[in-house]
Amino acid sequence: MFNPKDFFEYSDWEHQDLFSGVEQIWEVLPRIKPYLQSRVHPNLEGLLSKGPFLSRMVVITQGRLLEEGLSIIPGDATKDQFRIFYENQEVKDAIVLYGGVTLVGKEIYIGPGTVIETGVFIQSPAYIGRQTEVRQGAYLRGGCLVGDRCVVGHVTEMKNSIMMDGAKAGHFAYIGDSILGKDCNLGAGTKLANLKVVKNTIKIKDGGTTYDTGLRKLGAVMGDQTETGCNSVTNPGTLLGPKCIIGPNATVKTGYYPRKSVIR
Repeated sequence: MFNPKDFFEYSDWEHQDLFSGVEQIWEVLPRIKPYLQSRVHPNLEGLLSKGPFLSRMVVITQGRLLEEGLSIIPGDATKDQFRIFYENQEVKDAIVLYGGVTLVGKEIYIGPGTVIETGVFIQSPAYIGRQTEVRQGAYLRGGCLVGDRCVVGHVTEMKNSIMMDGAKAGHFAYIGDSILGKDCNLGAGTKLANLKVVKNTIKIKDGGTTYDTGLRKLGAVMGDQTETGCNSVTNPGTLLGPKCIIGPNATVKTGYYPRKSVIR
């Protein structure tokens, strides 16, 4: 019922090992940090040697660190529209980090074509894939796995969570102990709450059966192509099958919602 295959198509995903041997989808969450610590191959060593805070925009291309002679043409990085020039020559598949970014810890990987905007704070371990935008003021608190062509939006906070390829949380979101499937989209102000007020483990009811996850913190699992409206909130332990829709301002109760559910 709650197997990863019930939520995601991941046979061609480079991080599919995370789901190996998992029977219930919430079992993935305690695996995230150990997985990142064992699999992330840091590629910012030259940059981190200068300290955690970047005072100016830098570009990394094929291991080279470029700090001067740069110009940019802004565009959507997820659609390969962000262009960077070095000494009047276009640089392809470069990593762009604006001044004002803070990188804490060495276990951080950022993929080619990705743009990290001013004011972003990234704590290791963290993996950010190709052609992804991490927008101004985003806060990645560690244990974050972000796929290719994703958006971690303006002042969005994320911790111990996964965004699979194409997932987007463009504005003012909270993503805690959650998994977003491929091409999910969070409307502005969406909050995936992960901690109950009552101090006990999170339990999920489906029909006449109650499942004890054994976890104190569990946000939402959103199947592929599930979307939320603006200012929606999911309660801790919300499991949404693929292609579900949550209406704006909706509060979603803890529990399982099958494929193509519409929640208003």
